[in-house]
Amino acid sequence: MTQTPSPQPPVLPLRLNQVCYLGRLNIPLIKDLTLTLNATTRTMVVGPNGAGKSLFLRLCHGLLTPSSGTVQWAAKNPDQAQAMVFQRPVMLRRSARANIDLALSLRKTPKALRAAIIDDVLRKTGLTRQADAPAQVLSFGEQQRLAIARAWALRPQILFLDEPTASLDPSATHQIERLIEQLHDHGTKIVMTTHDLAQARRLGDEVLFFHRGRLLEHAPVQRFFDHPENDLAQAFVKGDLLWWPRGQGPRRDPKHSR
Repeated sequence: MTQTPSPQPPVLPLRLNQVCYLGRLNIPLIKDLTLTLNATTRTMVVGPNGAGKSLFLRLCHGLLTPSSGTVQWAAKNPDQAQAMVFQRPVMLRRSARANIDLALSLRKTPKALRAAIIDDVLRKTGLTRQADAPAQVLSFGEQQRLAIARAWALRPQILFLDEPTASLDPSATHQIERLIEQLHDHGTKIVMTTHDLAQARRLGDEVLFFHRGRLLEHAPVQRFFDHPENDLAQAFVKGDLLWWPRGQGPRRDPKHSR
């Protein structure tokens, strides 16, 4: 049986209160965001390009600091209880196994425990045969599975995923989705951005809809897709293109679909 470090106190719920984030020239990119993320539910984050989805993940994960407002976890030292997988996985110049081992060492996992943990997550992600291969020569889909294995080894209470299946073929996408479901089944809170609305339906329990840096709708997945309340969310679900001329409010063009 794989030994694991002692469990940490719960870090969820995560509460964001009146969070704003300013970009260059003090342009607001995230605006007045108030939200609570609870444990267990799978949260899908959707919206058009430039809506603020990735910024939202980075603010939650701590890669960015809000310009105003607060990001508050339920416990101290949440960094030890969370992980993030990016759209383009960052692979170090070492073997797949060594990539995971480094992540564990940075989390101060005792060396005596690491080998068993690494073997376990490589098996779960179907990468046992690639364990000693240089990570950078793996296929893109294999690299994304390795990124998930590296995160899974840390036993996170919450995992942020930023478009983890972008540019993957259906077979590789299915493998990633299966791993995300397994992580959820093991008790990890999933917060994931996606442009694929069918994927959001498959994987989500709730949906956050962002547009122009604002959270416009937060609803259970079935209600969001069947009866979205916000008019822009309605247009987005229908496939209308959301656009606006510079200096004017948002428009919808039903003649163009995404």
